[in-house]
Amino acid sequence: MKENVVPHPLVSIIPVVVLIGLLAIVISLFGSDSLNGGSQIALLLGMAICVSVSMTFYHVKWETFEKQIMKTLGGVSITLIILLAVGMIAGSWMISGVVPTLIYYGIQIISPRFFLVSACLICALVSLLSGSSWTTIATIGVALMGIGHALGVDEPWTAGAIISGAYFGDKMSPLSDTTILASSTTGTDLFTHIRYMVYTTAPTFLVATLIFFIAGLTINGHTELQVGTYTEGLARTFNISLWTLLVPVLTGVLIARRVPSLITLFISSVMAGIVAIILQPHLLSQIADDPSLSTPAAITRGLAITYYGATAVDTGNESLNELVSTGGMSGILDTIWLIICAMCFGAAMVASRMIESITQVISSFARSRLRLVTSTVGTGLFLNATTGDQFISIVLTSDIYRDTFRSQGYESRLLSRTCEDAATVTSVLIPWNTCGMTQAAVLGVPTIVYMPYCFFNLLSPLTSIIVAATGWKITRHAENEEKSDNMGTNI
Repeated sequence: MKENVVPHPLVSIIPVVVLIGLLAIVISLFGSDSLNGGSQIALLLGMAICVSVSMTFYHVKWETFEKQIMKTLGGVSITLIILLAVGMIAGSWMISGVVPTLIYYGIQIISPRFFLVSACLICALVSLLSGSSWTTIATIGVALMGIGHALGVDEPWTAGAIISGAYFGDKMSPLSDTTILASSTTGTDLFTHIRYMVYTTAPTFLVATLIFFIAGLTINGHTELQVGTYTEGLARTFNISLWTLLVPVLTGVLIARRVPSLITLFISSVMAGIVAIILQPHLLSQIADDPSLSTPAAITRGLAITYYGATAVDTGNESLNELVSTGGMSGILDTIWLIICAMCFGAAMVASRMIESITQVISSFARSRLRLVTSTVGTGLFLNATTGDQFISIVLTSDIYRDTFRSQGYESRLLSRTCEDAATVTSVLIPWNTCGMTQAAVLGVPTIVYMPYCFFNLLSPLTSIIVAATGWKITRHAENEEKSDNMGTNI
């Protein structure tokens, strides 16, 4: 056989089936620890199957896989650096007292009954202004996880509210990289794209917030005595000061000035480090854990460990100790390892043209409006699972369906909106996708645990299909409409 032949769909699905089977075994054996190594092995074995079949039966050269892997990993290199910056900010915001201060005041101000809907709305606003769900979750999201923990709210519910709000804001923000990518790859004006998303995104977000509101009414939360235990423990361990809130305020200024996420996170972590030196020197010396060092040296050593390593602070309360512990950059390494393996699997599927083969079958199903949108949603979900990256999923989905939407007379904004409804918001629901791995690591809740509570993300693809079925605000060019009428109903 000649190289570059598109494999048969039944052959192309083999690595995917093998991967799903291996991941099922890994999850059953390791549970929430499956991302610490087992899932990486499953991804590499899936890649090995893909490469072996392609090289043996389709004569695809190894150099083809190497080039695609290098291209794919190069595309996520900045993402990996951002992850390290997220580790830095997680450690520095905690030890500097930023997060403890937010928790200290937050558990006294926010009622447990309205916490979930408040968390969702707060993250939606911050993400809308920043254009980044990752930055929102790594900063205010971490603080909200602490507040929810102190209020007695189940962690999966809190994580679901945070992620739902953050991805709504990310999706609707003109500063969002995924929003810009979806509009540009489909040839749609950015603000036309955003306005058109309102018809599916607004109802979905309204339903999600309503669910969080109703769920919150059933939460009793901790008693005042238990909340008092948390506040006393925080006040005894940290120098709780409103001055620490200068860090998130200045971070917000950087976001408002559209400073890139990586630079914003790095500067924010440096500011938090300075605050830690000024207000929490006793904690840095405790973290250094070396009596032989002078005070300045111990503080310097403690700050370095805060950035790169695991930290544990004794507050006198076991559950509070767990809350204020951090992993720094080292806590992100398993996630980075998983991302690399996921990208390798995705690159192999692209290089072997197996993804192309599978998506051709899906696109052949799209012979009406409802089927076209449903196929696009399904393709976005499939690519999120197989390539492990939402950016790749958006680009490939747009490329696959651009001509089909155009030939059937649909506006490009329908394609761009559908890509966002499927690829952008569902990436965080897949354990081995870069988004799913990252948010699980940052929030400390496994993807498969928080997934059922991410109502906005779960409902968005369904809303997109429902709107397509009704035809609401979906128009076609007259000449193509006439052709379609000759073929039958367009639903």
